[in-house]
Amino acid sequence: MGSGNDSILDMYLYETNTLLEQLDGILLAAEEADTFSEDNVNEIFRIMHTIKGSSAMMEFNSLMTVAHRIEDMFFLVREKGMDVVPEQTRPDLFDMLFQAVDFFRSEIEKVENDEPLSQSIDHIVNKINSLIDKIQGNPAAPAADIPAAAESAPAESAAAEETSLPLADAVNQDYPYGIHVFFDEGSGMENLRAFMLLNGIKDYCGDFISYPDNVETDPSTTDVIADQGFLIWFRSPEDREMSLPAVKNGGSVREYQPVDAARPAPEAHAETHDSQAPSAPVSAEAPKAVAAPVSAAKPAPAPAPGQQHAKESLISVNLAKLDQLLAVVSEIVITESMVTSSPDLRGLRLDNFTKSARDLRKLTDDLQDVSMSLRMVPVSGTFQKMNRIVRDMSKKLGKRAKLTLIGEDTEVDKTIVDAIGDPIMHIVRNSMDHGLEERESDRIAAGKDPVGEVILSARHTGSEVIIEIKDDGQGVDTQAVLNKAIRQGLAAPDHEYSQKEILNFLMMPGFSTNTEVTEYSGRGVGMDVVKKNVADVGGTVSISSDWGKGMTTTLKIPLTMAIMDGMEVSVGDSMFTIPINSIQSSLKVNAGDVIHDPHQGEMVKIRDNFYPIIRAKELFCMEQGCDNIEDGILMWVESGEHSYCLFVDELLGEQQIVVKPLPSYINSFNVKNFGITGCSILGDGSISIILDVTNVYTAAHNIY
Repeated sequence: MGSGNDSILDMYLYETNTLLEQLDGILLAAEEADTFSEDNVNEIFRIMHTIKGSSAMMEFNSLMTVAHRIEDMFFLVREKGMDVVPEQTRPDLFDMLFQAVDFFRSEIEKVENDEPLSQSIDHIVNKINSLIDKIQGNPAAPAADIPAAAESAPAESAAAEETSLPLADAVNQDYPYGIHVFFDEGSGMENLRAFMLLNGIKDYCGDFISYPDNVETDPSTTDVIADQGFLIWFRSPEDREMSLPAVKNGGSVREYQPVDAARPAPEAHAETHDSQAPSAPVSAEAPKAVAAPVSAAKPAPAPAPGQQHAKESLISVNLAKLDQLLAVVSEIVITESMVTSSPDLRGLRLDNFTKSARDLRKLTDDLQDVSMSLRMVPVSGTFQKMNRIVRDMSKKLGKRAKLTLIGEDTEVDKTIVDAIGDPIMHIVRNSMDHGLEERESDRIAAGKDPVGEVILSARHTGSEVIIEIKDDGQGVDTQAVLNKAIRQGLAAPDHEYSQKEILNFLMMPGFSTNTEVTEYSGRGVGMDVVKKNVADVGGTVSISSDWGKGMTTTLKIPLTMAIMDGMEVSVGDSMFTIPINSIQSSLKVNAGDVIHDPHQGEMVKIRDNFYPIIRAKELFCMEQGCDNIEDGILMWVESGEHSYCLFVDELLGEQQIVVKPLPSYINSFNVKNFGITGCSILGDGSISIILDVTNVYTAAHNIY
């Protein structure tokens, strides 16, 4: 497949995924209201029409067929109003639409993974057809309006018949001002060229009809357009005049000429249009609808990004290009540091150079901020998906629950948003399955609202984003967790554990408190995966729980992982970087201030609290470095629930560093478990090891 086709496919995937997310939101809101508003119906009709057209263009026939049938159904609902759907049929309608969204999603995933599409769509098409039959069974909707799928063949032949009408008959009295367009001879795919032309015209004028009117779904129109040309009709000469630039700039347009309708449309032609409701539902409402995905009568509430008009100042950029930009900016930061701290400049007094270097530093900082902000996206997309999970699990588990979202506009790096989607989904499932009480009577007895609540919140704290998933369920039975941990050999029976330590057992591999394996949990693949995924993007997970009141899971994640502010320290000849946001303070102490515990561990008292001392020299088995506590310096650091003092030789100063991942060869030695998370190149070309404060503590704890 050529790169041109690849970009079309990328656009198709992006647009379809966006439309499906939009559809999910509409369905969740509509199910809660137990009806579709007029706007909802128009929007679903438009979304299905777009998916149908673009899937037909990509030749994904199964997707096109399902979208087409749903579009047919909503054509009925749009014509007759929501009353056409009987009350008892509505739950089935919502379930079918959610099932259709899942079907589209799974098929899109197959396209993304280069797998063959599913051919067995009968189950879902039959479901749609039976719903259409139920709707038609209502006296308000004559059965003649929409033929069942079995009749689609005659409908297609009728469509072909319509397109073979002479163009002179293709006149609608409401749209008397036309443009007759001819494409280059032998250009091929004239129907798609016509479809692209209509999309271009939409940027200038929204109210028009075309002939043939079903170009995006019916390849047989190609011959008609090649032979007789393509007609676009407008309500007024001003509309026509306004749209001429789109025609002039249209691809492969050989010639065009304005034409005016001098007579009313023949009755026979109008009937043909009516009979075409199923194969071209948009044309059935000629004055309102347009041979284009967006209804012209009323602007759609939220146009999909793929269909935004030219005046929109948005642009979608491939993530790989942004990665490339960030890599270049990172190199600029390193090179600028190399230039300004070059050994050749030592001892020289260069006022102009220093001023220019300061200006350069300011510009590189600005460039870095801008390139970072390009990658920042709101977490709302990930948060909104959880609505669907809560809805599905409420139905399956028989628990009433609602999801409350707080701070969904909080922005984080795109790679981090992608990485936290699964962990958040897993924790929300846990809250629904384990957290909320099985019976509403238990909640009422405890003085709670019978409807459970899961709160998903996000907020910034300067250098990191904090995401909390909180439920008002029964909380964690710490005694049960401890007993299970002892049975699995994870805990010592005679040891006393704090509540925090007991809750940490929940994040051990293979640990599950469910006694039965259900669709959602009990297989022992749980919070350990969450912890690993969050750790992969440099974050931490902590759990807190109040028995009988609920549980809170907190994810702390850095805003970005590419460039960070760090404090350079030395141990012997080696240099280390400690992230600035982990450092509380640095302090010098005397040997008399150090307290020794029975296990020969060292502690120091700071502000009425005692903190363990970890010597970097001993932890990394280094030959060089200070041994006397007075000769070095203590860095008081904190990350997650760990707070301690790291003993190093010297404090070198703050530096903005570019985080470079360690080579896979070095990673194979499990260096991450010893607190080494990456490295950075300093201005003089030397390498500094970046320390992960949490893992340094864990490694030292295991050694001592």
